[in-house]
Amino acid sequence: MHNSRTGGQLVVDALQVHGVDLIFGVPGESYLAVLDALHDSPIRFIINRQEGGAAFMADAYGKLTGKPGICFVTRGPGATNASIGVHTAHQDSTPMILFIGQVGNDFVEREAFQEIDYRRMFGPMAKWVAQIDRADRIPEYIAHAFQVATSGRPGPVVLALPEDCLSALAQVADTAAYTPVQASASIAQTAQIRAHLAKAQRPIVILGGSGWDLKATQQITSFAEQNHLPMSCAFRFQDLLPNTHPNYIGDVGIGINPKLAQRIKDADLILAIGPRLGEMTTGGYTVLEAPLPKQTLIHIHSDALELGRVYQAAMMVNSGMKEIAEVFANMAAVDSSAWRDSVSQAKAELLAWQTEPSIFKQENSPLNLWQVVQDIVQAAPADTIITNGAGNYATWAHRYFPYGGWRTQLAPTSGAMGYSVPSGVAAKIIHPERTVVTFAGDGEYMMNGQELATAMQYRAGVIIIVFNNGMYGTIRMHQEKEFPARVSGTELHNPDFAALARAYGALGETVLTTEAFAPAFARALQHTREHQLPALIELRYDGNLITPGASLMTIRKAAEDAGK
Repeated sequence: MHNSRTGGQLVVDALQVHGVDLIFGVPGESYLAVLDALHDSPIRFIINRQEGGAAFMADAYGKLTGKPGICFVTRGPGATNASIGVHTAHQDSTPMILFIGQVGNDFVEREAFQEIDYRRMFGPMAKWVAQIDRADRIPEYIAHAFQVATSGRPGPVVLALPEDCLSALAQVADTAAYTPVQASASIAQTAQIRAHLAKAQRPIVILGGSGWDLKATQQITSFAEQNHLPMSCAFRFQDLLPNTHPNYIGDVGIGINPKLAQRIKDADLILAIGPRLGEMTTGGYTVLEAPLPKQTLIHIHSDALELGRVYQAAMMVNSGMKEIAEVFANMAAVDSSAWRDSVSQAKAELLAWQTEPSIFKQENSPLNLWQVVQDIVQAAPADTIITNGAGNYATWAHRYFPYGGWRTQLAPTSGAMGYSVPSGVAAKIIHPERTVVTFAGDGEYMMNGQELATAMQYRAGVIIIVFNNGMYGTIRMHQEKEFPARVSGTELHNPDFAALARAYGALGETVLTTEAFAPAFARALQHTREHQLPALIELRYDGNLITPGASLMTIRKAAEDAGK
């Protein structure tokens, strides 16, 4: 007979069975029994300042490791704060499990203090939502949660933990550790994919989605090399191969290189391995027309329900990424003479797209953001992790930073603001030996910048670069396009970000000119390496410089000329 354990102890023991080493969360009286069990556990509990930051850190953990990121929050306000991370994990296909303390079963359905029905709340944005009402079923539920979060298309699971369940005693055995399950291409499908490739004249590969590991990315890259295939990456999945690789031709997302977009439109075969082919990757379903694309489309995805959801592809293959990468690794090369030269041509177009934009000279700007990125490239190691949230400022990383390969990019495809700082702090906690640089907009930073305190507490030496242009830049850009010269609701009055960082105990500097950035970044690198503490560099620049290709004033003039 097994010894009696509290529900809280059963939760922690189950997490250990499944290999959990880190938990992110904000404490709550609704799950005190779990916190007590963690006291004697080897699992580290990272104490966050807000549940949104905790959930974003769990998402970052899932992206970096492929294992479910674990987040604990209290009921009601804690759960609603954490929902942004669940939504991001859902749209980004990130394995994650959110545990929520819940009112006891003796109070349920009375709208007790902070009570919410989490099945109804999280149903549309999680793979599975459940409430564990019996302590003896805790191991079973948690095993199933790990299984669901990691099998097929990865994603978030939500488990509610009533207080009385956590304090109750039960005698129950532990489960075995979870084993993710993925589909794989059949022999017939493998032959058919090769046949489509063999008769193509203008093929292009689009990589994306989750479920990869280093070996799988290397196998796909080798397949592209052997077949001389041009390789692009979906929106915010640019790290699926080193961007300096000869076969990498750019990212397919917001602000796509027009010449790359045209190449995709002109292609006769699109081999989409992993991406959902959502709105951002397809340019609002225009680069690939929906539902019947003009190109022959082979869509490979880990979720059978995603295949055919938008696009009726010529081939729809249900497979995990590791499984399909193994297939391609063993596939004999085809005659690539018809398209061999297109790789170097597309690469040249990418390099031209990444040259210094003329906007800084045209606007006589003292701070050149393109040069800022070049300085980071020169000083930071190739395996540097770049994180960012949502906003136009992210363009400078996406377009100009050459991501070093597997897990060097953390960014939300959901377009969630507030992701940059938590993901950067989480990345540094998970990989303390690596350089982590966070790009944060001024408005974006203010949403979860308090996690700088978490970085200080756990000596996470992340470098945060705040792009301060005094506005919600992306919204202002669209405002000028639709309602030129009618600025409303987008202006920001910001704090002194460098002084704020120093108040936390971090290094804080302000940069106003191009020449001042490289020395400031060098000091930040030295500080984070010597002291294992964070550094923040605030870039103050003219908000008129909204994109590499156009200023706010040129956007306004174009809209006015068009009669908006």
